Amino acid sequence: MSALRARLGSYSFLSRLLYQHSINKFKPVKCVTVAANGFSGNPMFTSNYSTVSDQKPSETTKGNSERKEFQAETRMLLDIVARSLYSDKEVFIRELISNASDALEKFRYLSVSATGDSPQLENADRALEIKLTTDKQNRTLTFEDSGIGMTKEELIANLGTIARSGSKSFIEEIKKQGAEQASSIIGQFGVGFYSAFMVAEKIEVFTRSSIAGSSGYKWSSDGSGTYEIQEVDGVPIGTKIVVYLKTDCREFADDATVKNIIMKYSNFIGSPILLNSEQINSIKPLWLMEPKEVTQEQHIEFYRFISNSYDKPRFTLHYKTDAPLSIRSILYVPEGKPGLFELSRDSDVGVALYSRKILIKSKAENILPKWLRFVKGVVDSEDIPLNLSRELLQNSALIAKLRTVLTNRFLKFMVDTANKDPVGYDMFYKDYSLFFKEGIVTNQNALEKEEIGKLLRFESSKLENGVKTSLADYNARQNNDQRNIYYLAAPSRELAQSSPYYESLKKRDVEVLFCYEMYDELVLLELKEFGGRALVSVENDMQKDAADQSESIIGSDDLQQGQVNEVISFLKSNLSGKVFEVRTTQKLDSHPCVIIVPEMAAARHFIRTQAQNLSDENRFALLRPQLEINPKHPIIKKLHKLTNSDKELANMVAQQLFSNAMVTAGLLMDARNLITNINELLVKALEKH
Repeated sequence: MSALRARLGSYSFLSRLLYQHSINKFKPVKCVTVAANGFSGNPMFTSNYSTVSDQKPSETTKGNSERKEFQAETRMLLDIVARSLYSDKEVFIRELISNASDALEKFRYLSVSATGDSPQLENADRALEIKLTTDKQNRTLTFEDSGIGMTKEELIANLGTIARSGSKSFIEEIKKQGAEQASSIIGQFGVGFYSAFMVAEKIEVFTRSSIAGSSGYKWSSDGSGTYEIQEVDGVPIGTKIVVYLKTDCREFADDATVKNIIMKYSNFIGSPILLNSEQINSIKPLWLMEPKEVTQEQHIEFYRFISNSYDKPRFTLHYKTDAPLSIRSILYVPEGKPGLFELSRDSDVGVALYSRKILIKSKAENILPKWLRFVKGVVDSEDIPLNLSRELLQNSALIAKLRTVLTNRFLKFMVDTANKDPVGYDMFYKDYSLFFKEGIVTNQNALEKEEIGKLLRFESSKLENGVKTSLADYNARQNNDQRNIYYLAAPSRELAQSSPYYESLKKRDVEVLFCYEMYDELVLLELKEFGGRALVSVENDMQKDAADQSESIIGSDDLQQGQVNEVISFLKSNLSGKVFEVRTTQKLDSHPCVIIVPEMAAARHFIRTQAQNLSDENRFALLRPQLEINPKHPIIKKLHKLTNSDKELANMVAQQLFSNAMVTAGLLMDARNLITNINELLVKALEKH
C-alpha cells in the first residue's frame, strides 16, 4: 500500500489540482484502451455499459466509530463555502460529479499502467460509471462511482484537512480581505466536495479502495466541526456519497431538477451518468472529436443544444491546437439575424467555457471580445487557471493569450470563408457587419484592427451598383503610385456620385469607396490605414491645395480676380458668425460651393449625438466651417451682379448657398428649417414674373 502511495503521491479523490498534475505528468498514456471493460480513452462513449447493480448494498458497520475534529482551517473553509463561495447552490451536483469522474479517470490510468510490482487492483474489468439516486421521501441525493475509492488514511487526509501546505496563512488573510479575495486563493486546493454542505444537514461517504484486500469505511459529518470514521462491511469498490438535504433544499431530491442540472453542467462527462438507472449524458462533446469525423447533422444538433435555439449554424469553425495553449473548440455563426439583445453591448458573449468537459461558465465574457458576442460555441482548455468555485476566470496572461489565439483564428476563418463563399458571406455581412465595425472602433490593437478590416465590404465607384468590394481588392486594383484608399460617406450611391466632394477624384479617375451606413466613416477613421495605404476621406482630400492657384480664368463671361474678391468679401460679411473663411477652389465643376471643416466624419458624429442643445452660434463656433466657392459657376456669377443690383436678393441667395452646402456636408441638424427660407427666396425671385 505504501508503495502505491509513493507512486501516486497524496492522491485526493476531491482534489482537481492533484488530478490535473497526474494527467499532465503521464500524458503519453492518457488516451489508452481497456478492452476488459469496453472503455476507450476517446471521450466519446456509447450507452452499452453494464450498470451498477440497482440492488441496495447491505452495508453493515463493524467495530467502534472514531470521532475526529476537522482542522481549524477546514472548519473555516466549510463556513466560507456554505456562506459565500458559490453563487448558486446547484453547483454542488457538478462538483460531486466532477470528483466522481476524477476517481474513474484515476482508476483507468492505474489499470493500464500497472507493472509487475504494482499492488493488485480488485475487479479491474468492472463497468466505470457514475450513478445518482434521488429519494424525495427521505430527502436524500446519492452519488455513486465505481472508481479508485479511498483507504482510511486517504479519507482522513482528504476529507478532514486542506491537502496543501500554506493554507493556514491563507485562512489568516481571510480575516483581512474577505471571502472574495479568499476565493481566488482557495481555488488551488480542490475542495469542491465541501460545496455539498451548502445544502446538506449531514453527509455520509462510503468508500473502499480498489487495492485488493482493502476494507470499506464510512465517513460522516454534519459540517459543524467534527466527523466520524467507521469500518463497514458490504461496501462496493468505489465511493458513495449520501447527501441528507436541508428542508429548504428539498428540490435537489427531485429527479427532474437533478436531471436539468446534470445536463447543464456535466452533460459531456466521458463516462455514463445514470440518474435513477436512466443515462442522462447522451450528447457527445463534439469539440473533442476530430473535425472530419463530425457530420453536419451532429453540428446542427449540438448547436441547437448549446445555443437553445432552433435555427442552424451558418458557418462552423472546429478548431484544435496544443500550442501555444491546449484548446479544443467549436465556434458557430448563427443562421438567423441577430436580435435586439445581441446588438446591445449589454449582451454576454455566447461561448461556453469548459475544462475537461465540465462546464465552467455558460457565457464566458473573457474568452472572446465583446464584439464577437454573436458567436455561439464551446471552448475547452486545460491550461486556464480557475478559482475554487469554477465560476470565475482569474485574470492572467494565459487568459489574454487564449482570447488572442481564438480571436485571430476566428478572423482568419471568416476571411477564408469570404474568399471561398463570397455570396454566402455577403448575405452574412448584411446582418452582422455592425459587429466587425464595433470591433475596429473599440479595439486598441492595430494588427487586430487590420485583420477585422479584411472583413469589411463597400460599394465602389469602379463597380456596378450593389456590388461590394473588400479593402484588399481595392488595393489590388490600384497602381503603386497611389498611396491612399479614398472613401466618401453618403446616404446612397446617387448622392455619393453627385456629391461635390467627389467631383475632383472623378475627373482624375480615382476609385472611391462609398459608405452608406451611419458610422462607416468613423470606422475607417479609426482604422486609419490598410495594407500600407492610408484611409482618406475625399472631403479631407479636397482640403489639400484647395485655394485658388494662379490659374488664368478663360472666357469673357468669367469673373475676373477683382470680382471674385468682391464676392468673397460679400459672403464673409453676409455669413458672419457662420463661416470662418471663404475662398475659391478649382476642384468644383457642377456645384457652386462646398463646406469644409476639419475631420468631417467627427463633425457629423458630433452633430448627430451632442449638438442638440447648442445654439446655432455655439455650434458654428465649434465647427468653424469654411465655404469654398466655384467662381465659374453661374450662380456665383449671378450673385456678383446681385450684390450691386439687388442687395436683399443677394443676401437671401448667400444664405441659401450656405444652407445648401451644410445639407450636402451632412452638418445640418434639421433640413426642414430651410423650407421657410426657400419659399421666401422663391417669392423674391418671382416678383418680376
